Amino acid sequence: MNFDFAQSHFALFELPTSFALDRARLDARYKALQTEYHPDRYASHDDATRRLSLQIATRVNEAYQTLKSPLARGRYLLTLAGVDTEEETNTAMPMDFLMAQMEWREAIGDTKASRSVDALEALNRDLAQETDALTQELGALIDDDRDYPAAAMAVRKLRFLEKLHEEIGDAIEAVLF
Repeated sequence: MNFDFAQSHFALFELPTSFALDRARLDARYKALQTEYHPDRYASHDDATRRLSLQIATRVNEAYQTLKSPLARGRYLLTLAGVDTEEETNTAMPMDFLMAQMEWREAIGDTKASRSVDALEALNRDLAQETDALTQELGALIDDDRDYPAAAMAVRKLRFLEKLHEEIGDAIEAVLF
């Protein structure tokens, strides 16, 4: 069994190293790699081969999860470019973004208090639109502009929006149950 653990996720899936990717091609290559390296296929082999198969399957799964998520893909591309997104240490954000976050949190709180699932779902749709726009901006910053500091900021912003999405989901669950 021949496998290069040092190759990038993009090389593993035979994709160009870019934010924009062909999701159908990613999915098809994932299925092919899963078929090729699935541990069940090596159940009758020696221990070393079975372990290697499990390690490869794990690597394939991790790489697939990274590439299929725009936020994780952006973060990974920045890592490949040697850029730390500083998500854990850099909480500085533009004032307008921070104000928008406060407004979102207030709207989530008010809507949760009203116990309106429809209103929470409407907030979720609005947040999804904002997330999509920022995701497109991230792609352009990485692929077109190669503006990695701005892309790192976009990743940090997307992480904030992801947390808001989770808060809305939690609020919907709280209302329903």
